[in-house]
Amino acid sequence: MTSSALQTHRLEVAVVMERERAPNVWEDWRFRVVEVVPQQPGFGQAARLLVDDGRWARWLHPGFVVELFRDEAEGYHLNLSSGQPMWFVMWRLHADDASQACPAAVSLSYNEAGRWLDAQERVDGMPLPPEVAAWLQAYTDEHYRPEPKKRQRPVSFLGPSRREPGAHDG
Repeated sequence: MTSSALQTHRLEVAVVMERERAPNVWEDWRFRVVEVVPQQPGFGQAARLLVDDGRWARWLHPGFVVELFRDEAEGYHLNLSSGQPMWFVMWRLHADDASQACPAAVSLSYNEAGRWLDAQERVDGMPLPPEVAAWLQAYTDEHYRPEPKKRQRPVSFLGPSRREPGAHDG
């Protein structure tokens, strides 16, 4: 990534996806994200086949924008504190051709990836380069404020009428 690209709150990237033919007796095709790379002027906007030897094929899918939003700061924090910060790439099979798959979105938010998974979407994670992790860390440091922890009063200090299940401290 260039330093000028990292000075805004958005990055333009491309996704490289791989397809394997008949990886086992149960699947005709297997897909996976293999790389997220900075968008280059020569990539254009249309997907293009990079290599296909009959068993393995790779496509470049350009034109994705990763934009940072304040309301996702907690998700960025969770991604960064996970031990291995990741790009999260949501992808889908082509509706009319099960031998084709395309990425649909790229995010840096752990929470957004979780919402995609909750919606039964396919999501692959790819390691985040150190310069992008540093850029994300700077944004997160500026915008993430953890929720203050609320002290829970021990039950023994509550009156008998408030010790029942469902009663709460108020």
